[in-house]
Amino acid sequence: MSFTDKVRAHLEILDPVTWISVFPCLAGGVMASGAMQPTLHDYLLLLAIFLMFGPLGTGFSQSINDYYDLELDKVNEPTRPIPSGRMTEKEAIWNSVVVCLLALCLGVFLGFYIGGERGLIITSSIVAGLIVAYIYSAPPLKLKKNILTSAPAVGFSYSLVTWFSANALFSEIRPEVYWLAGLNFFMAMALIIMNDFKSAKGDKEGGMKSLTVMIGMKNTFLVSFIMIDLVFLVFAWLEYQWGFYYLVFLMLGGLILNIYMQVKLYADPKGGVAFMGSAVDDVFGNTIGQSEVEEHKAYLRFQIANNVLFLSNNLFAAGAIGMKYMQG
Repeated sequence: MSFTDKVRAHLEILDPVTWISVFPCLAGGVMASGAMQPTLHDYLLLLAIFLMFGPLGTGFSQSINDYYDLELDKVNEPTRPIPSGRMTEKEAIWNSVVVCLLALCLGVFLGFYIGGERGLIITSSIVAGLIVAYIYSAPPLKLKKNILTSAPAVGFSYSLVTWFSANALFSEIRPEVYWLAGLNFFMAMALIIMNDFKSAKGDKEGGMKSLTVMIGMKNTFLVSFIMIDLVFLVFAWLEYQWGFYYLVFLMLGGLILNIYMQVKLYADPKGGVAFMGSAVDDVFGNTIGQSEVEEHKAYLRFQIANNVLFLSNNLFAAGAIGMKYMQG
């Protein structure tokens, strides 16, 4: 392999597509603080925390997952760097060690730079996130073996700590952020259990207790949809309590659209919401990935619409919270 091919393999194992998944939570946490200034200093802080949780933190979780899931990936994703032979297992270990240490160094630096309780929140968040990322894939705990531990682990690492860290970067933790971080935690759980559709065959052969393996794909859709709709309803109630009445109508409108698509998907788990197919193929495909499993293709179509509806409401609410503190 050429040097360029080897570098490409090292980047691929960090799965750049997943890096962007933490940015909406980081952006929401920053906006809710109402304290970020349009200065080079604050933009560099935002860049630093994105690098810490994105390419480094998320990259570590993907790299270590590929290392410990080699046998499963030979079945589920044989084109990944290790099973395809483009990277050795030793190289994968070095990859994960380097990005882990870089994430830790950046977390410690930001913790000392911000200082106090806020700095401690940032440092402890990345440390906790890296620990959870490791035990998610590595034996003996291997949290991903059971949906009861795997889904909360993903919600914690991708949504909960990112909201708190980004908020602490510029202000004390706002009371509303506890609620928003919690809602994003449950939304991440609801989505990740459907993401297991793509690896159902390998999970079953490898003894993984994903929800899809235990109750089937159609029932997994139903469980996820109930969780998602409850998150939307609680979010609308919170916006009403906070006095963001215009956002309540936006959230309820999004819920109605979601339920429409959910009914379509539950009735036809393979071909539901086919009208969103072009969005996956031509627009967001490189961001959310591709799949050969029909139910997973349907999930990806739903995910795009759901994420647009949910994340836009997240950012609107975070902006309204930030404005309140700016004015106060």
